[in-house]
Parts: sequence; structure tokens; C-alpha cells
Amino acid sequence: ALAAPIFAAGSDSTTPPTSTSTTVKCEKGQVFDEKTAKCLDAKSEAVTDDDRYNAARELAYNGKYDRALMVLAAAEDQNDPRILNYKGFTHRKMGDTDAAMGFYQAALKVNPDYILARSYMGQGLAAEGDLAGATEQLEEIALRGGKDTWAYASLMQAIGGVAVDY
Repeated sequence: ALAAPIFAAGSDSTTPPTSTSTTVKCEKGQVFDEKTAKCLDAKSEAVTDDDRYNAARELAYNGKYDRALMVLAAAEDQNDPRILNYKGFTHRKMGDTDAAMGFYQAALKVNPDYILARSYMGQGLAAEGDLAGATEQLEEIALRGGKDTWAYASLMQAIGGVAVDY
């Protein structure tokens, strides 16, 4: 059993992201702004990279991969490991494992301790049948203090054949 709750990827919550107006009302390339109660272009100065990250996470979880990539492309900091990681996640979900691995590697180049990128990379490796590579990422997560995290637990489950990624 885990000592800490299993958190949904990229969040401080144990649940997957819920659909908001970004998913339900906004069009491609838009993010819902709570302050103005309107959909704004993801490139708008009023939209922060945190807003873009959260919107992309929500969109990707809801299978709106092309929209998630448009929002991620609007991020000001294209070297933010979270942005790179979700580009990887989205590409992996779209079936482009090679592109996904490149984004995960880029995220880890910026921050080798970013265990969520290690988990997603490992899940992709496991899905491709590379259990040794996935196990290597699992070990790296543990070495970096992430043994009691969602990232570790979800990768361990993926290695065991149970897919659990949000």
C-alpha cells in the first residue's frame, strides 16, 4: 500500500481533471477565463502558462488531443518541463510514441527530477513492450524520492499490465 494518496497526473488532486468550459464551450486554441467568463485565445496575454498547462491537461484527458497541442503551442515557456511533458503525453495518446519520447527526454533534460515525465515515459515504454526501459524509469523515480507518488504507482501498474494514466 502507498503511504501517500495516489495523485492524478500533474495535479494536487487524487481525481482526474473535470471538464470545464474550456472543454465544453471553448473552440480550438481557446482557454476559458474565469475572471471574464469568456473563452480567450490561448495566445492572449491574459492567459498564463499555468492556465495553458491546466487547460491542456483537461483537454488531453478528455481525448481532445489536437486542441491540447494548440494550447501547449501557445505557452510562452516552451522549455517548461510541464509543457514538454504534456506534449509528450498527448503525442503518445495520439499514437506517436517517437515524438512523445522526444518530449519526455526534453522535459528530463530541463529537470531530471521531474518524476511525472519519467512515469509517462515509462508508461509509453511499457506499452511498447520495453519493460526493461520502463523499470529503469521506475527505479529513477524511486531514487529521486518519488516512491510514494502517483507517478511511481501508475508506472508500476503499467509495468504489471494495468494502464492508469490521466
